[in-house]
Amino acid sequence: MVMRNAERLLKELPPNVTLLAAAKTRTVEEVQAAYDAGIRFFGHNYVQEAQAMITAVNFKAEWHMIGHLQRNKAGGAVTLFDMIESLDSIRLANELEKRCAEQNKTIEVLIEVNSGAEEDKTGTLPNDVNALAETVSGLPHLRLAGLMTMGPLSGEAELARPYFRKTRELFELLRKNKLPNCEMRVLSMGMSGSYRVAIEEGATMVRIGTLLFGPRA
Repeated sequence: MVMRNAERLLKELPPNVTLLAAAKTRTVEEVQAAYDAGIRFFGHNYVQEAQAMITAVNFKAEWHMIGHLQRNKAGGAVTLFDMIESLDSIRLANELEKRCAEQNKTIEVLIEVNSGAEEDKTGTLPNDVNALAETVSGLPHLRLAGLMTMGPLSGEAELARPYFRKTRELFELLRKNKLPNCEMRVLSMGMSGSYRVAIEEGATMVRIGTLLFGPRA
């Protein structure tokens, strides 16, 4: 089933959009099936769960941290992941910089935007994105590669459109600013229920779990 779903999704997506398989709670076998079908980007929400999976699979892929990252887990995240999609504060940026310097590693990051300014959500408020981007630009071991947003989890894809649009506008503004160490090329928006609307609004990466792997147990 996973292979069939993966092949269908990969065929459907425009060539400029990357499919990132959201692997939270999934088995090694399910993730292997997604890889065998051609998926090369995988996302995880938790450092410890990701570590168990990344060490268990027998393939090389690009792994992204897509869940909220606590500062005390920054060192583990730097070791495991190729990209952190959930950078949401200057304090976390400074911690990632410190951990990268210790490991002699440079890592790509996306700023997570709380595009709906929801109190119970992580992410940087839209008005604070520019200040965080400028901070990241000055950190030698971090490379700002773009923005990520969840959008409200209302279940109704069309309701997410204004939030995706707002995030794309922020993305375009940052691209025009041409900050040093910033290559604004990734706009990570949309999940299983909203990815089509996200693509219409300019997403270059979609994070898909349920449509690929089926409902979570």
